[in-house]
Amino acid sequence: MHRLLSALGRGFKTYVGWKRVGVVASILIVGFAIYSLIHNLKGLDHNKLVTALTNVAPGQIGLAALCVVGAFCTLTFYDFFALRTIGKLHVPYRIAAMSAFCSYVIGHNLGATVFTGGAIRFRIYSDYGLSAIDVAKICFISGLTFWLGNLFVLGIGMIWHPAAASAMDLLPDRINQLIGLACLTGIAAYFVWLATGKKRRELGQNGWKVVLPSARLTLVQVLIGVVDLGFCALAMYLLMPSEPYIDYVSLAVVFILATLLGFASHAPGSLGVFDAAVLVALPMFAREDVIATLLIYRVLYFLLPFGIAISIMGIRELWLSVVKPWQEKRAATGNGHPIAAATAATVRQVAQRRSSGQV
Repeated sequence: MHRLLSALGRGFKTYVGWKRVGVVASILIVGFAIYSLIHNLKGLDHNKLVTALTNVAPGQIGLAALCVVGAFCTLTFYDFFALRTIGKLHVPYRIAAMSAFCSYVIGHNLGATVFTGGAIRFRIYSDYGLSAIDVAKICFISGLTFWLGNLFVLGIGMIWHPAAASAMDLLPDRINQLIGLACLTGIAAYFVWLATGKKRRELGQNGWKVVLPSARLTLVQVLIGVVDLGFCALAMYLLMPSEPYIDYVSLAVVFILATLLGFASHAPGSLGVFDAAVLVALPMFAREDVIATLLIYRVLYFLLPFGIAISIMGIRELWLSVVKPWQEKRAATGNGHPIAAATAATVRQVAQRRSSGQV
């Protein structure tokens, strides 16, 4: 039996491979999203959509915007936690915050987050002496924070409200509860594994080795992911119409499943995939109301932060590539006057000779 499984494993790696499986899965998810969107948007009443948009009160939008701000503030601790985990204590919080915000927002909006987000992180952290391997470790720890938070909330939500996921995965409530229990069991097993000793927490070898956080610090890691996710789901919940009623936990389950499908698709901004999943999972609402909620949420969580992140990176590049070199060049030439620069250099030389006793 062991030989058969080993042979099947080798055959899978040789002829199939996880990369091809990922590509096929992405194509299937995007195909499902396109089909679902076409089906749900057919016969959409544009007048009702405009009415639904105007029915969202400014107070609702303002509270949702505050939740989005809270989500991105929590997001900054993804990188800060990862930097402390790999021992890069010299990188200040403000740099970690800028890197986490810009890499996530730009990477998620452009798609292929692993590559685009990683490139932005490297551009920022390389100024502080971090290598490509260090950035890869940060991406790994940050991704672990995201998954731990999502699986924890998803596990609780599917046990508590299994019917919320049934419209999306078409599985019986009992199966969804078992999936939720499996998520929580997996996290509990991970904590037990972490508690067995530091040697167990070392992953990788040679130049690529990362020590995972201890069980106590992993609690903080899970909390970061949960708070981030909680703010995001609350932002959408505040934008939903009051009728028919849906509780926060049920919407959070739908939100997480739609988010995970969006990430798996690698589509820019999860565009189409996230939206189709939410529309499928909330058939009790009028399509125009759900689409109005999704449009406002996309403006708050995707478009506005994307503009801010692009502006931050543009200003930073302008400062590092143009303004700072110009200031250094001007200082080196005595504010642009060669005579002043020569005089300043002579004064410095005399001062050095006096201090050494030569004058």
